[in-house]
This record gives sequence, C-alpha cells and structure tokens, in this order.
Amino acid sequence: MEAPSEPFRIRTPRGREVLGIVEAMLGSNKLRVRCQDNKIRLCRIPGKLRKRVWMQEGDIVLIEPWEIQSETNADIVMKYNPTQVSWLRRKGILKLDS
Repeated sequence: MEAPSEPFRIRTPRGREVLGIVEAMLGSNKLRVRCQDNKIRLCRIPGKLRKRVWMQEGDIVLIEPWEIQSETNADIVMKYNPTQVSWLRRKGILKLDS
C-alpha cells in the first residue's frame, strides 16, 4: 500500500532573494557565493542560522542582498537539501552549474 504523496513546500526566491552556490568558506561566518544573477557576493550567515545549519562548498543557498552594497554583500536566508535542489532543477528555477 503506497502512502499518498503529499505536496511539500519549497521556498523559492521572492522579492530581492536570489539563488546561489557556495564557492568558498572564508571563515568568521562568511562565504563567497556565486549567484544566479552572475555576481559573486560575500555572504554572511546570520545568528539564527549560525549553529543550526552547517554549510559546505557546493551547497545551494538562498540569499538576500543587502540594501546598501547589494552588488557585493548579502545574507544567507536558507540552505537547500539535495531533494529540494533536484526539485528546483526539475522545475527550471535553478539554472546554476554545480
């Protein structure tokens, strides 16, 4: 007997948010992220995610550029797990090469 497949929600970029891939860990809760809008930004992990989510190079993340210095700096909003990444690729939302 199969369990009914329940739809699950995956957070997609909205507003100013952009998808990106972690290129390098720079230490001190900072990461270099290559974004979908062809920019490389210095991103920080905010305090609410710092101890809960562990980042590695190659992870797909959702970022929100800062109000000031939006071309170079951003905050990490969330990290996607592999199942969510494959769903984003299937739907055509994620167009990064990892």
